[in-house]
Amino acid sequence: MTISQPSGQTARTAAEVGGARIVGSSEAFDRADGPGPYLMLADSLEGNDVVNAAGDDLGEIKGIMLDVQRGRIAYAVLSFGGFLGVGNKLFAIPWQALVLDTDRKRFVLDVSEERLKAAPGFDKDHWPSMADLQWASSVHSYYQADPYWRH
Repeated sequence: MTISQPSGQTARTAAEVGGARIVGSSEAFDRADGPGPYLMLADSLEGNDVVNAAGDDLGEIKGIMLDVQRGRIAYAVLSFGGFLGVGNKLFAIPWQALVLDTDRKRFVLDVSEERLKAAPGFDKDHWPSMADLQWASSVHSYYQADPYWRH
């Protein structure tokens, strides 16, 4: 999928830029009230819902993890399951595996609920490190996303 770009810029695919794809009406791209969706405060994405292509609820974004040395987004933290925040499992979702739907103000992740439940996850007291390239590569492979550090 090709990303819509502001005027004067060449359109590139998400794989070429190593980022999330952006979809939505053109009005969402031509706003006078802010720079979004190309530049956004990371905390403005926290709490956004995540659904799959079938529209099934997969949880919500709990945070955005930055690779400070490379100046890139490493992954989004997805919270799924549990009840009223208790028993939730956290997942590191490669940024490139997400599609930002600006019309519905949510993300789309192309996995079934069953596949997400079987995905490698972690809890709030045991966060993984993308510095562990073996772990990071396995997460990117699971979600069929090109590792961001190769772009």
